[in-house]
Amino acid sequence: MYITYRTTQTQYFLEYIIEHCILAVTFFLPLSLKISSGFLGLGALVWLGKMAVMRRMDFKATPFDFGIALLVVLSAASIWASPDRGFSFYNYYNLMGRYILIYYLAVNNIRSRGQVKRLIWSLLASALVVSLYGFYQYFFGATVSAVEWVDGAQFPDLKMRVFSTLENPNLLAGFLVTMMAIAAGMGYKAATLNSKVILAALVILFGGCLVLTYSRGAWLSVLAIIGMYGMLCNRKIFWLLLVVPIVGFFAHDALLERIMSITNPTDTSSTLRIALWESTIAMIMDKPFFGIGWGAYWMVYPDYDFFINNANTKIFHAHNMYLNIAAEIGIPGLFAFLVMMYGHFRLALSSIKEAAYHSSGVMLGIVGAICGLIVNGFTDYVLFNIQLSMLFWLLNALIVVVWQQNQQRYDQGHSLRKVI
Repeated sequence: MYITYRTTQTQYFLEYIIEHCILAVTFFLPLSLKISSGFLGLGALVWLGKMAVMRRMDFKATPFDFGIALLVVLSAASIWASPDRGFSFYNYYNLMGRYILIYYLAVNNIRSRGQVKRLIWSLLASALVVSLYGFYQYFFGATVSAVEWVDGAQFPDLKMRVFSTLENPNLLAGFLVTMMAIAAGMGYKAATLNSKVILAALVILFGGCLVLTYSRGAWLSVLAIIGMYGMLCNRKIFWLLLVVPIVGFFAHDALLERIMSITNPTDTSSTLRIALWESTIAMIMDKPFFGIGWGAYWMVYPDYDFFINNANTKIFHAHNMYLNIAAEIGIPGLFAFLVMMYGHFRLALSSIKEAAYHSSGVMLGIVGAICGLIVNGFTDYVLFNIQLSMLFWLLNALIVVVWQQNQQRYDQGHSLRKVI
C-alpha cells in the first residue's frame, strides 16, 4: 500500500508539472519561441519520467496516427532532393520534432475539460498581451518605412503596420484570426452573460489589432469565418458582414485604399504573389513526387526566378500554403497534409454538438480557425512561421482530446444504461 500510495503521489506530481509545462508552452508560444520550446522540452522529459515511474508506455492512439506517420515519412524523403541535405535534415527534425512532440504531449496529458479550459484561457491571455503590445506599437512604435511590407507609392497614407511580438504583420494577422475565431466560438456557446461579454470584448480587441496589420488576406479569412458561423450556428450572424461597408465608410484613407486594393490584381504585392506562384508551379512540375526538399524553397527559388531577377533577393516561401507544401515535399506530401487537416476539421465539426458547453465552444472556435487558415492559405503561408505551425498542431491535438472525452462520456453512459 505504501508503494502504491507513493507511486500515485509521484505520478500526480509529474502530471501536474506536465500540465503546467503545456500551459506555459501555450502562453509563451506567440511571445517567445525560445521560452515555449524550453517548456516543451521540459514537459517531454517529465512525460518520459512519468512513464519510467509507471513502468509502462503512457501513449494514446489517435485516428490520425497513420496519416501523421505518412506525412512524417514523406517529409523525410524530400530531404534527399534538397540542394543542401544537411540544412534540410536539421530544419526537418527541428521543426517536425516540435510538431509531433506538442501534438502527442497534449493528446496524452490533457484529459479533463478543466485542463482544456485552462489551456484555452492561457492562449487567450497570451493573445491579449500580443494585441495590447500591437496597439502600443501602433501609437508609439517605429514607422513601416523601416521595413518593406507595403508599397509606399501605392499606399502613401499607410505609415504603420503592426506586427507585435511576431515577425511581420501577416503572421500577426494569421494569429489574430485564429484567436478571434476561438473567442467567437466560445462566446457563442458560453453559458453565462459575463462569459459572453468578456469573450465578445476579446473578439473586438483582437479585431481592432487585426485591422492595424492591414493584412488583406486575413481580412478575407474573417469574412469566411463569419460565413461559416452563419451556416453552422445562426443565419443572423450574416448581418455581421454589414460591418465591412460600415468600416470602409468611416475608415481613414489608408485603410480604405487597402480594402479597395483587394480587387486590384496590378498592385505590387499581388503581382509578386502571382509571379511566385508561377515559379512554384514550375518547381512542382519538375519534382512532383518528393519535392525540392524540406525547407529548401529559398535555396531553389533563384533557379526559377522569372520575375525579380536578383540573386541577392531571398524568397523564403511561395505565399501560398498549398503550392509551397507541394513544392517542398511533393504532391503526395501535400495530399497527406490535406488529409490530416481535413480529418481533424471533420472531427471537430462532429464534436461541436457532442461536447459540453465549454468544449463545444472550443471546437466551434477551432473549426473557424481552420476555416480561416484554409482561406488564408491561398494567398499566404503563415505556417511557415514556427510559432503558428506549432499552434496549428496544438489545436489539432485539442480536437482529439475533446473527441476522446466525448467517447469516454458515451462509453460511461452506455455502460450505465446496461447496468440499469
